[in-house]
Amino acid sequence: MNTPRNPPPPPVSKDIGVLRAGWSYASVSDKIADSVLARPVRWPWLTAFLFTFAGVLVFIGATAYLFTKGVGIWGVNIPVAWGFAIGNFVWWIGIGHAGTFISAILLLLRQKWRTSINRFAEAMTLFAAGIAGIFPILHLGRPWFFYWLVPYPDVMNVWPQWRSPLVWDFFAISTYLLVSLMFWYVGLIPDLATLRDRAGVAPARRTSQFIYGLLALGWRGEARHWARYETAYLLLAGLATPLVVSVHTVVSFDFAVGNTPGYHSTIFPPYFVAGALFSGFAMVLTLAIPLRHFYGLQDFITPRHLANAAKVLLATSLMVAYGYAAEIFTAFYSGDEFERYMTVNRWVGPYAPLYWFMLACNVLTPQLLWWRAVRHRVWLLFVISLVVNLGMWMERFLIVVTSLHRDFLPSAWGMFYPSVWDVLHLLTSIALFVWLFLLFVRVLPAISIAEMRKLVRESAGESP
Repeated sequence: MNTPRNPPPPPVSKDIGVLRAGWSYASVSDKIADSVLARPVRWPWLTAFLFTFAGVLVFIGATAYLFTKGVGIWGVNIPVAWGFAIGNFVWWIGIGHAGTFISAILLLLRQKWRTSINRFAEAMTLFAAGIAGIFPILHLGRPWFFYWLVPYPDVMNVWPQWRSPLVWDFFAISTYLLVSLMFWYVGLIPDLATLRDRAGVAPARRTSQFIYGLLALGWRGEARHWARYETAYLLLAGLATPLVVSVHTVVSFDFAVGNTPGYHSTIFPPYFVAGALFSGFAMVLTLAIPLRHFYGLQDFITPRHLANAAKVLLATSLMVAYGYAAEIFTAFYSGDEFERYMTVNRWVGPYAPLYWFMLACNVLTPQLLWWRAVRHRVWLLFVISLVVNLGMWMERFLIVVTSLHRDFLPSAWGMFYPSVWDVLHLLTSIALFVWLFLLFVRVLPAISIAEMRKLVRESAGESP
């Protein structure tokens, strides 16, 4: 009787979420690599891909129309010169923070539970930060001259205005994207070599094998390769760690340096960083739960991993709630009548329903995560993550709009009403994000093969 060469391993314990004995290097590679190399195109993936690709085409068309007509097609006006675009920018750049936090900070803290979610969280960071960089460009009066933000010695010796938040955002986003891309790619090199070696020599696979081999940079798994890999990976983790704090701090300065009531606040830097991690971990859960369901990755992304992410979500929710309370306290304690009016206006003004709904999403709903039963119910975690994502987008919208629509002079008050193009750019940017993520899980392993193998070795008691 013939026995399979690589028998299926026993399931991972749902309580501890650690690989049991019985897993082998081959079984880990089979489970993860075959989702890229051997998994056929199925109708759920194809349907989602075509639907989101249609959204991407609409996004391109809406952007082309914006370039033709100008930002007047949006609902921005005077006094609300910033609208959906800047709110979308802050929302997307915040979502990108969880990937760097999971990959860099949790790596330095030796948290093993990050292994199952760090790869797709890093990809999420790249996609979200890239989309975030689009919106400030679209908001420019002449977006085709966006390269003027780059400090290069042109023939007229005209340099960017260094006191402009646009220049700060350019440096923050470009640095964040560059370091995150290097960190993601370095961690991917051993897995690219695994895909190269397992792609086979069939004519249909030779192109894939060539591409994976080219990207693997000649990786052969030698001891010196691993030594250099570990060194580079830790150095990049140490470099990326301060970016988690610095990038969204710079984004918060876009608001905090102004004298507009509601913007001029010293609580904004830590408040924005906590909000970024809050929305980022919500998006991690939003992506992890469908991914483990449709790709059968329950043995790797266990309820323990989801519960740990939920605990971080709860902790950052409390930080965000503290930021809300500190903002209210400062407005009344300062004695500034304009700050006080802005706060009361959020409570009872025309945007009050959005404000209270935002508090329900960001403060009340995450309190359900105190209960272990909630943290270990996958469908409930998915619903909570969607609610938090919605609430965090509303928070960014309220920060931008409610501080502008009623400022110092009542004669200058006005309302912001989003146009169909505002809503279209928001929804199609989400479609672009999902489309990029679908491409990623189709051509690259969503979970790190090399780090999973390391867990196999440690669970077997082998020396590193």
